[in-house]
Amino acid sequence: MFISQNNKRLQKHLIGSIISALFCALFAAVYESFSFGVYSYFMLFAFVVPLLGCSLPYSIIIFRNKNIPDMLALRLWNSGIAILTVGSIIQGVIEIYGTTNHFIIIYLIAGIIFCISGLVVWFICCKQTKNTTTIKTAVFQNNDI
Repeated sequence: MFISQNNKRLQKHLIGSIISALFCALFAAVYESFSFGVYSYFMLFAFVVPLLGCSLPYSIIIFRNKNIPDMLALRLWNSGIAILTVGSIIQGVIEIYGTTNHFIIIYLIAGIIFCISGLVVWFICCKQTKNTTTIKTAVFQNNDI
């Protein structure tokens, strides 16, 4: 079976997202073991963001082997997921500390903006690739006649 360079790159991103999810779970376990019985759901479930945000979509894309995102789309998407993960961990730290902060919403807004921009870049690149392949097939078909 032939594995393209883009597919190998996506596999590296998949492994990195699994490692980051494991790190978040380990970090939450260690942090909450020293928090004297106080816990936060944001801290407990911070590992879910990279797991569902990166690992699941990347696995689906690798198994389908179609429309692999380009580097800019991957970087924007990964940055958005990282921002959401860090925001979740910081919200957990603030809740465990016993206070509130209204600036946490910035993490959510920035993470969503980065994820949406990654999706937009991916769809634009997929559309351009689809248009160039239809143009190439149309040109080659007309040359054969």
